[in-house]
Amino acid sequence: MTIYQASVTAPVNIATLKYWGKRDKDLNLPTNSSISVTLSQNDLRTLTTASCSSDFKEDKLWLNGKNENLQTPRTQACLKDLRKLRFELEESNSNLPKISNLNLHIVSENNFPTAAGLASSAAGFAALISSIAKLYKLPQDMSELSKIARKGSGSACRSLFGGFVAWEMGNLENGEDSKAIEIASINHWPSLKAIILVVSDDKKDTPSTSGMQLTVKTSDLFNYRIKEVVPKRFEEMKKSILNKDFPKFAELTMKDSNQFHSVCLDSYPPIFYLNDTSKKIIKLIEKINSDQKEPIAAYTFDAGPNAVIYYDEKDEDTILSEIYKYFGDVDGWNDKKYKFEQNQKINGVSKVILTSIGGGPKQVEESLINDQGLPK
Repeated sequence: MTIYQASVTAPVNIATLKYWGKRDKDLNLPTNSSISVTLSQNDLRTLTTASCSSDFKEDKLWLNGKNENLQTPRTQACLKDLRKLRFELEESNSNLPKISNLNLHIVSENNFPTAAGLASSAAGFAALISSIAKLYKLPQDMSELSKIARKGSGSACRSLFGGFVAWEMGNLENGEDSKAIEIASINHWPSLKAIILVVSDDKKDTPSTSGMQLTVKTSDLFNYRIKEVVPKRFEEMKKSILNKDFPKFAELTMKDSNQFHSVCLDSYPPIFYLNDTSKKIIKLIEKINSDQKEPIAAYTFDAGPNAVIYYDEKDEDTILSEIYKYFGDVDGWNDKKYKFEQNQKINGVSKVILTSIGGGPKQVEESLINDQGLPK
């Protein structure tokens, strides 16, 4: 059995300027541009092996050991685009093996909870697109590949880059100008770090896609956000990143998180992604910043209750020692030790993840398939 294969790891990204709402559901075109930070793959990553063979009877996908449906319109749109690009390569070079029409076996593993508001679909589709692109030996223009990843999961397009990433919404109806670009590399601001407080690793009540559709349809605040607030904030946030202006970056990040959850609440019926624990974390970060007389920590919440808190390395002990007071008995602190105060403990956090800014997808030797083309 001849099996062609390639393995890639891809990162999670967490938006600081949120994407919420689609202007075209099929092409996954957003109603506004967004900005994100790519997190380190040492802590959060998807590993995917893509393989093809003339012996494979059908396209198959295994995620975290379970057989998953590969026939969804989104996934099929991505596979169609990638196969077309490979076919064009084969047409232009007769020496290339004809693999564009072979069935695929794809095996994928996350090292973090899936569908719990930790951007698993972003890392997952970024790894899927990148591994097949490597398998097919496609030109690695990540902005071009991001247009394919976008069709699978909007935020996945941002996980094709490391550092700080913008997803430009674009204006064309066919989506050709809706793509991700790098604002600044990992080396621009390497001291940026993050702590994630995993408030829930359960599947969320309202999936992002249906939540977006409801917001676009019913929220009056949403239209004000995308027309008046986001365009200006997009430029301000890019500037704060390029200037490494943490207080401004923090203010914009927290305001945008608050407004995103406000438009969810303004949907009818309302969508609740934050819970009581999330709200206590917001108050804790506000207290830390108030005590320091300036923002040294920035919380942000995606479509789930988990908190991602950005900070600069120079303020690490100040911030972590305060957070430790409330969550010091939770797993994930590694070798960090501060004073834990049992009487101040906040319940509802199951895990702490200490991480930092990270790089984009990378090819690896590790393979998830055996010599029969099945998961190991």
